[in-house]
Amino acid sequence: NNQGERDFRMSKVQQKISGCFRSWDGVKAYCRIRSYISTCQKHGVGVGEALSLLFAGKWPDFIQEKLDRLV
Repeated sequence: NNQGERDFRMSKVQQKISGCFRSWDGVKAYCRIRSYISTCQKHGVGVGEALSLLFAGKWPDFIQEKLDRLV
């Protein structure tokens, strides 16, 4: 399995556990959160640290460096 398939598998597990997603907004929110966590993990940032930074209104270093280059 490639990484894309492994990332997608988590949404299928979520769907099987809950039976379905209740709204399209819920699907979008779930995908955004999973995408953020997966990207952070691929760059060596743990899930706990990634979520702590997110709720503190900060970006992980690898994202902040890219944002700094855009400005």
